[in-house]
Amino acid sequence: MKKFRFLVPALALVITACGGGSSESMPDDQDTVVSVVTSESSTTDVPATTDVASPVSARDLIPAPTVSTVADLLALGRPIVLAHASGEEEHPHSSMYGYITSAIAGVDVLDFDVRLTSDGVLVVHHDDDTGRTADADLVVHESTLEQVRALDNAYWFTETCTCTDQPDDAYLWRGVRTGAEPAPEGYTADDFAIATFEEVLQTFPGWVLNIEIKRRAPEALAAADELARLLDEYGALDRAIVTSFDDSVVDYFHEIAPTVAMTPGLDVSTAFVLGGVVPPEWARIMQVPPVYEGLEVFTPAYVQAAKAAGLVTWVWPNGGESYELYRELLDLGADGINAARPSEALRALKG
Repeated sequence: MKKFRFLVPALALVITACGGGSSESMPDDQDTVVSVVTSESSTTDVPATTDVASPVSARDLIPAPTVSTVADLLALGRPIVLAHASGEEEHPHSSMYGYITSAIAGVDVLDFDVRLTSDGVLVVHHDDDTGRTADADLVVHESTLEQVRALDNAYWFTETCTCTDQPDDAYLWRGVRTGAEPAPEGYTADDFAIATFEEVLQTFPGWVLNIEIKRRAPEALAAADELARLLDEYGALDRAIVTSFDDSVVDYFHEIAPTVAMTPGLDVSTAFVLGGVVPPEWARIMQVPPVYEGLEVFTPAYVQAAKAAGLVTWVWPNGGESYELYRELLDLGADGINAARPSEALRALKG
């Protein structure tokens, strides 16, 4: 059996439930019967009182969010920490296990990539296919929800990378999804599957969510429609930030959900970085890497220009992530860190 390294210490707690004196407190075939002596020296058979230790569900430990709207988030007056793809260098990529663990650790925002399955269900997954993270390589938009949900989405996760060239015992959570290995305390096998976005909304009510729509137009527009529908259904329009690399998808989503906060796509972001062209008022949360395709993006000059334009900037390091890098980005003026190592980003935020 693998040695699990990332258990949440609080999950060692148990809730003690005391059984009552009625015959309904235990199944009939499991009752423990004792004799009680009455004042007339007769005896009456009653079930014994038993202490039952119940494991704590990690979901019960998810704290109330710091804030519950994007407006309140931006009014905090301090940098924030986002769990990029659930904190994919500390947890299996885009896993409910990672999102729950990151929420318990104290991040401000949860970060997601979404796309549609062939039967129209919005799921949380970064790549077009599943080969980088799972035990089978399926194209998500060509596969049903049932097919992608069956996959072990932690199959290639190790303590140092999501990669395919490590010895078998390096894969910390391999087999949990399928039942070949036990789930860590407080979690279930489903927490290591590809999640639906609706499951996210049900698990994290009130949390601010940062969402990237994957693929390009026109294929991505159906995912945009479904995302807008779900955000509206769950009353989450004011706690979502939505983006896409494709500016036409960003524009389309703004048309169908005009109250939702947006991050501009690649072209509009590039126009600001290179030419100082300020994004529209409804897309004022910039999300940039320190370096993009060899070009330094997050520089002192960029920070000065962004603040002068009234823009908020969240930085996604996209590799080489560490406490030292996060501290450097914060010192430079980042308004948020979209971190693959959220525990280190939280430590950096505290100085």
